[in-house]
Amino acid sequence: MHKTVFLFLLLVLIKFNLFSQEKLTWNDLADVKFYNVYSAQYDDIFLKPKFGSTIKSYQGKRIQIKGYFLDFSIEEDEFYLISKNPKSSCFFCGAAGPESVVEVVFKQKPNFKMDQVIEVTGVLELNVEDVDHCNYILKDAVATLVQ
Repeated sequence: MHKTVFLFLLLVLIKFNLFSQEKLTWNDLADVKFYNVYSAQYDDIFLKPKFGSTIKSYQGKRIQIKGYFLDFSIEEDEFYLISKNPKSSCFFCGAAGPESVVEVVFKQKPNFKMDQVIEVTGVLELNVEDVDHCNYILKDAVATLVQ
């Protein structure tokens, strides 16, 4: 009897750990410093991130974050973000920093409107080198509208 209960509890804990995600806040994503780096490819200066140990601990893990949905897709090129701020004051359009946006690669094309508040769950990738993508990327993502 005790072995059965122990096995059941063990299976529940394993399932919980496999399918759970950490809820992060925008303050968690602020665990990064930036410094200027020249890119010969673009002949321009870019901000290169140096991630702190706390945010590094989430690399490759399933996380969840709430923010504003932004769609910067052009024709066939899909480019979606979740932002700490609405479009008028996001990183690209306002005065916010690169730590205030997360690039999102959805499992299925989203059907949200610009600036709707959503909660996104996905696998966090920390991007240091590729200037064609955001520093934070959520892959294999799904989202729900926050009411």
